[in-house]
Amino acid sequence: MQVEEQQSSLPYNEVDKLQNYGINVADINKLKTAGLCTVLGVIMTTRKDLINIKGLSDAKVDKILEACTKLESAHFMTGNELQSKRQMVFRLSTGSSALDTLLGGGIESMSITEAFGEFRSGKTQIGLTLCVTAQLPKTQGGGEGKVAYIDTEGTFRPDRIAQIATRFQANPEEVLENILYARAYTVEHQFQLLTLIAAKMTEEPFSLLIVDSIMALFRVDYSGRGELSERQQVLGKMLSRIMKIAEQFNVAVYLTNQVMADPGGGASFVPDPKKPVGGHVLAHASTTRLYLRKGRGEQRVCKIFDSPCLPEAEATFQIGLGGVEEASE
Repeated sequence: MQVEEQQSSLPYNEVDKLQNYGINVADINKLKTAGLCTVLGVIMTTRKDLINIKGLSDAKVDKILEACTKLESAHFMTGNELQSKRQMVFRLSTGSSALDTLLGGGIESMSITEAFGEFRSGKTQIGLTLCVTAQLPKTQGGGEGKVAYIDTEGTFRPDRIAQIATRFQANPEEVLENILYARAYTVEHQFQLLTLIAAKMTEEPFSLLIVDSIMALFRVDYSGRGELSERQQVLGKMLSRIMKIAEQFNVAVYLTNQVMADPGGGASFVPDPKKPVGGHVLAHASTTRLYLRKGRGEQRVCKIFDSPCLPEAEATFQIGLGGVEEASE
C-alpha cells in the first residue's frame, strides 16, 4: 500500500508564493525556520510573535502581512462558501463500525478529537488503529496520507502496528514507513515537534496527527497551584497551534488525555466521579470529547462527552489482536 502522491491542488498556499508579491527569499526562509510554511500559518500568527522572529523588523512584518492578505483571504465568507470548503473534510475509521457510527463516520479532519479515560480504557489502542486506517484509501474509511505521532508516555509499539496492519491486509513495513514518530520529553520539546511536523506537512501528504497524551508533560513540568495559571496559558497556545495545523493541512487530530479523581464527585449522585485533566482550556479547544471506560473483559465503552454536532450516546467496542474491533456478544 503506497500513500498517494500529493496532488497539485493543495489545500493551502506555501510561503514561497510570497516571492511573487515582493517578499525576498531570505525573509521567507526566516518564516520557515519559525515553522511558518504556509500563508495561512503566517496570518494565524500574531504580529507580536512575527516581530520576535530573528531578522524580521516592524516594516518587514507589515509587508509580509500585506502580501499574505493578497494571497489568502481571512475575511468573512457566506454559509454556502463554508459549506463548499467543508467538502474537503473526511473521516477516518476507528476499526469498529459501532464506534464509527457513534462518531458520525469516524474521526473528523480539520478538528480535534480528544479521548479521555482511565488507564487500560483503550485510548492508545484507538490511536494505534488510526495509524493504520489513516493510510487506507478513502473508500475504505482512510485518509490516504501519512501519520505524525507525538508520544509523551512511551506507549507506541511498532510490533502492535504490524499486527493491526495485517488485519487490514496492509504491508506492515510500508505502514510503519508512513508513520513519523517522535518521543517528547518536555513541554518545550513538544512545541518544537509541532513546529517541525507543520513544516513536514508542506512536503508530504498527511491525514492524521496524534498526541498521546496531551497533558502528561504539563502535569510534570508545571506542579502545584502556583504554576497552574502559567500552565493553562502555555496549554492554550499549544492547542491553538494544533488546531491551526488541523485547519491548514486538513488533517484529523486525535489527542488522548488522562483523568483525575474529582474531589467533589463523591458527594454527588454522579456514578463515575472522574474528570479529564486540562480544565476549561482543553475543554473549549477540543471539537469532540470522548469518554472511554472499561467494560467486561476486553470490551470498552465510548461515550460522546461533548460535541457540536453529535448527540450524547454510547458505543461498545473491544480491543483485539487487530486493534479496535467489533464487540462480541
